[in-house]
Amino acid sequence: MQDQENTAVIAPRRAPWNKGKLIGAKPPLRPKHVWSIRTKLQIEGRTRDLAMCPSSEYLRQKAA
Repeated sequence: MQDQENTAVIAPRRAPWNKGKLIGAKPPLRPKHVWSIRTKLQIEGRTRDLAMCPSSEYLRQKAA
């Protein structure tokens, strides 16, 4: 009886969710990727998300 009380149930350790994944700063999106995202948002009619996406004027300023 005493042995059963003193034994603790130890759960196996889980592997980290980000093991093997790239961490740190990611490269910025290229203009063609931004336009692809904007086009998909326009097709789906997601105006709120489209408003948060960088505009063409912003991309032109960054490229210059």
